[in-house]
Amino acid sequence: MFRRYTPKSPSQRVLLIVILPIFLMQAFVIYIFFDRHWDRVSANLSNNVAGQIALITRLYQDDPDEEAREKVISRALDDLDVQVRFEEGSEIPTDDLLSPFNVYNVVLNNRLKSRIDHPYRFDTQSWRDYVEVRVQLDEGVLIFLILRERAFATTGPIFLFYLFGTSVLLGWVATVFMRNQVKSILRLAHAAEAFGRGRDAPDFRPAGANEVRKAGYAFIAMRERIKRHLDQRASMLAGVSHDLRTPLTRIKLGLAMEKDSPEIDALRNDVLEMERMVEAYLDFARSEAADEDPETLDLSEMLQEVARNARRAGGVVHLAAPAKVTISARRIALQRALANLINNALRHGKAAWITATADDRRICIDVDDDGPGVDPENYEEVFKPFTRLDEARSLNESGVGMGLTIVRDVARSHGGDVILSNSPHGGLRARINLPV
Repeated sequence: MFRRYTPKSPSQRVLLIVILPIFLMQAFVIYIFFDRHWDRVSANLSNNVAGQIALITRLYQDDPDEEAREKVISRALDDLDVQVRFEEGSEIPTDDLLSPFNVYNVVLNNRLKSRIDHPYRFDTQSWRDYVEVRVQLDEGVLIFLILRERAFATTGPIFLFYLFGTSVLLGWVATVFMRNQVKSILRLAHAAEAFGRGRDAPDFRPAGANEVRKAGYAFIAMRERIKRHLDQRASMLAGVSHDLRTPLTRIKLGLAMEKDSPEIDALRNDVLEMERMVEAYLDFARSEAADEDPETLDLSEMLQEVARNARRAGGVVHLAAPAKVTISARRIALQRALANLINNALRHGKAAWITATADDRRICIDVDDDGPGVDPENYEEVFKPFTRLDEARSLNESGVGMGLTIVRDVARSHGGDVILSNSPHGGLRARINLPV
């Protein structure tokens, strides 16, 4: 369950690895500072203030002489920096006036309670720089005005500001550097994804750290080997298929000049079958060709064109495709793959149904028929070249079984795949999944 909430992209994961320890360290420092140092300093300050208030109150109350009391008030201001005044006949309010942003109100209250024997009331809200404490005496109220920084440790916000400021600065610097490092990895990933979709990505240049550069050069070498292998295979297959046409043509001419007989008819049928085999080889070789560049296509328009071609040949084709759906693909290769699926559906059923759906991530093209279908156990077998199934649904009646092989090869060269399943019309459904 935890993996569902972790970052998926490499840049986010690297940033998490770098930034998370910074903030964890800062959180630990804050905890240690406030728990071990800040609380102790504030408690000592509050204790000193409470002691000074208790001492001044006692001195003021012990000497009823007015002149002596004024002297106590004067010395409190000169020596202790505490402003004191007396309001005769007044009484303290019943409730304290506490600032909601001061977390040490309880500390000061506990210290005053332990030092002062008279009723008191303190105010941490009315004054920005001072704390007011009122002590109730018999003849009036003794009012103390004390600097806030003497009652509490007031540098906490500044400390937190610098702490979080440095954390944000370090996080920003780490983010900038990590993005520059991860950018080369993302460029390599985009180049690999483009190559998987049949695009060459010629502008890719290895960059970044040495390890990333090595991976980039290894990808370029692998890409060139794959392209050479595909080109050699396509060239060899096309060459062999082309060379076979010459003797086949001579055989056809020779058989055309022979008199009709059961043996000659059988030989003619064999030659026709060999011609279909050669055409299948050439189709597969053309599907392997890498000289066609991808282009932006209107999916609905392309499907309508394929359906019209099938209808001209006498097939019954039903089409349902959304409008204004575009896809980046190789037009000729994709049309050939769709034509193979439609021809296969019409060969084994009375009609073909083409349905296209699209979302933000992929495009699905379903080709259904009402034929006998295929056993699910043979779904993977039918994609292999030269595969022959039972007579109920042989995908190789008019060739050598290269049709679905070509379809899957084209789909995978675009970064997608072909999936077979049972059709709601009773036959086979072939679904082409392509990324957007």
